[in-house]
Parts: sequence; C-alpha cells; structure tokens
Amino acid sequence: QVQLVESGGGLVQAGGSLRLSCAASGRTFSKYGLGWFRQAPGKEREFVAAIGWSGRSTYYADSVKDRFTISRDNAKNTVYLQMNSLKPEDTALYYCAKDLSPWRVEVTTDEGAYDSWGQGTQVTVSS
Repeated sequence: QVQLVESGGGLVQAGGSLRLSCAASGRTFSKYGLGWFRQAPGKEREFVAAIGWSGRSTYYADSVKDRFTISRDNAKNTVYLQMNSLKPEDTALYYCAKDLSPWRVEVTTDEGAYDSWGQGTQVTVSS
C-alpha cells in the first residue's frame, strides 16, 4: 500500500504562488498516475489536476488551467503542484491521490479511480 504525504500548503495573498509536494512511499510509484484534488469548506471534493505514470500526460480542471502545473519526479517518488496567480476561490484542503490502475494510458479525473489518499495540506488565499 502506497502512503502519500502532502506538504507545502500555507497562507498566501491573492496573486501569489505556492508549490505543493506529495511524497510517496513504496517502490511502485512510477507505475501509477497521480492526481490532486481539493475540498473547500461546505463543498464536495473536486478534481484539480492529474499526471500519467510517465509524466507525459497531464490534465487540468478548467478553473486552474494556465495557472497550475502538475509534475512528478519518479526518482524522488514525489508529485508536485505549482500554483500561480492564486485566487481566494482556490482556498481548500488539497489532497494528492494514486491511481488504482498501473500503466493507465489516459489520466483520469474520476475520484473513484484513485485508491490511496494523503491527509491533505491546507491552502488559504487571502484577498
């Protein structure tokens, strides 16, 4: 079972940047796609970004496209989410998650397709 630990959250002013990291345990990290999701108070968890096992495929929610960038370093068992031009509506608890299927050809935005989740890291954007 892969364990995921997020870090890098914090308080930032609107227009600022943060980089989230998600470190994974286990030797099978490179076989799986990874995703970032977020949950704001009173709202359901939503998809943010995903990256395929090789790093060549990425996909973003419309709300973060052109502002956020997902990347991975398989040598470090880590996935990143670079967040620029942050807005107050980006305030949420951010989770990383591992795809349950290895070698998936296309990345997935389906929450049900992810089987390991981190504990989350809080991002708060002030106006």
